[in-house]
Amino acid sequence: MINYQKTTNWLESKGKQLFGNHFKIYEEDKTIIYKLIAYSLQDKKMVKRVNINLEKGILLSGPIGCGKTTLMTLMKYLVPKDQKYYVKSCRDVSFEFIKEGYDVIQKYSKPRLHQKKVGTICFDDLGTESNLKYFGNECNVIGEILLSRYDSFCHPQQNLRVLTHLTTNLSASEIEQYYGNRIRSRLRESFNLIAFPNHTKDKRK
Repeated sequence: MINYQKTTNWLESKGKQLFGNHFKIYEEDKTIIYKLIAYSLQDKKMVKRVNINLEKGILLSGPIGCGKTTLMTLMKYLVPKDQKYYVKSCRDVSFEFIKEGYDVIQKYSKPRLHQKKVGTICFDDLGTESNLKYFGNECNVIGEILLSRYDSFCHPQQNLRVLTHLTTNLSASEIEQYYGNRIRSRLRESFNLIAFPNHTKDKRK
């Protein structure tokens, strides 16, 4: 049985190690943190109670500075060690696209020849990247990657499916405005939404 308070204390200690002694887990955030712990440690009783599907990814939303990136980074230390888990800024992916072109979409979408699977990726700060041009052709890089990863998520073979996580400041309507109804519809199907309240304080201040 998982001791959630003890695990939260360990995450706070790990957070101080990674981000500095100022890092703190706030009491008002524990409901969200417990959901992330339950998901990462595959606590089937708890995820059922909080209506989370282990076969879907996590879409963690909330205002700027509420701690989305740090929490999703910390989750890497709770998932099984043999599971590849990366946190990648959407802006960094878009900058890679400028340098490398359309191979970047393949890189984050499907396994390369020497890989069995791409692994779980958390794309951080969805919406901070822009539509970019490569040799004059405009491309919504993250949108294309999400569509490709959705196709892999729907793969009939369980072991070949890929999970994707996202963090964002955007509302559902803003996601549709940025990426279109097709992306928003697929996000609903393939992600568990976990949201910080809009009044959550900026922890960077």
